[in-house]
Amino acid sequence: MVEMRHWPLTSLELVTPRLRLHVPDAAQLDALAGLAAAGVHDPGVQPFTVGWTDGEPDVVARRVLQYAWGTWARWSEQDWSLWLAVSLDGAVIGSQELSGHEFAVRREVTTGSWLGRGFHGKGLGTEMRAAVLHFAFAGLGARHAVSGAYVDNAASLGVSRKLGYRDDGVEHHAVRGTDATLQRLRLNREDWETHRSIDVRVDGLDACLPLFGLPADE
Repeated sequence: MVEMRHWPLTSLELVTPRLRLHVPDAAQLDALAGLAAAGVHDPGVQPFTVGWTDGEPDVVARRVLQYAWGTWARWSEQDWSLWLAVSLDGAVIGSQELSGHEFAVRREVTTGSWLGRGFHGKGLGTEMRAAVLHFAFAGLGARHAVSGAYVDNAASLGVSRKLGYRDDGVEHHAVRGTDATLQRLRLNREDWETHRSIDVRVDGLDACLPLFGLPADE
């Protein structure tokens, strides 16, 4: 990604022992779109409330591109969504998102992610979520992180439990025309600190703080 003085998120980078999380450049974004088009979950189930993966491959790929561009276009200090590419050994393997609404006041973030199917079951989902949780709690001063997964999504729920999230009630949604139960999850700062087990390095944060509604010396 070419560094942009007026959009310092292009220089933001989260690094774990195996992964690099970063704003994708055009080629990386196109590769992510192709990865999503090839499949990110068993087609027999739909783990997302918004069924963006239901469609022909070209349609799914365009949805990824449009979603990424939309997060950048809609960004404000009061309502932001940091959509990052996740790279392993130089190749993009999925995306990790961290969102905040009135974050400077509420100090609460929401996470969401996906991985190409060939990268499931290797602990990478845990590692990339740990990266953005470190960014949120240690970098931005969050007090809470929330997430959710449908009750039949054992892999996602397992990641949350491993990282210290606690159950936070349920919701019911219509997914593919049927009732689906979503388990809400919440992680507070104390539980995050207790369950930390992955080293994370954050580069380029200081210049980005005003974009999150925080003073530069936060």
